[in-house]
Amino acid sequence: MITKWDQRYGEHDFVYGKDPNLFFRNFIDSHEAGSILLPAEGEGRNALYAASRGWNVYAVDYSAVGREKALKRARKENLPIHYDEADLNEWSCAESFEYIGLIYAHFPDASRVKLHRKFVAMLKPGGRLFMEAFSKEQIHYNSGGPKDIGMLYSPESLKLDFRDLLIESMEKSVQNVTESVFHSGEASIIRMIAKKE
Repeated sequence: MITKWDQRYGEHDFVYGKDPNLFFRNFIDSHEAGSILLPAEGEGRNALYAASRGWNVYAVDYSAVGREKALKRARKENLPIHYDEADLNEWSCAESFEYIGLIYAHFPDASRVKLHRKFVAMLKPGGRLFMEAFSKEQIHYNSGGPKDIGMLYSPESLKLDFRDLLIESMEKSVQNVTESVFHSGEASIIRMIAKKE
């Protein structure tokens, strides 16, 4: 079955560009390389950046087109990444990770809490989960993201979802995002870093 994301990834070169998300890049550059899980990774821009810096990358996405584009680029650039094509609601993995990066990984209310709890369980003690996502105020902007407010985040909902982690930083702000045509312009975003003790 062709999904919305298969169609989008198939119609454009790289939907969000080839460069990694800025917050993601800064996190990778300021931490010692380790194992990292990247759910909802799409075309692999962040996975490939982490791999280029020596990180052990495990990506997951339900788009076959996004996965194939990521792996094709990985082969071309000789970068090792593991990439599963799967619905995150049904996906399971026996591994645990030192880091989990959620970059614009938006989920419906019905599955969000369960998925966030799954990610916490997959994080090693002492590991960190970090994320950048659109806040609920993004509903008033036309710079990208879900149009369903239930798929947008608030600091309060994230603190509740990740209550078993130590929130090291949580920032909500209006930023100018420039990640190709689908993330472009002023946007209300949340950035969070949390640690499993």
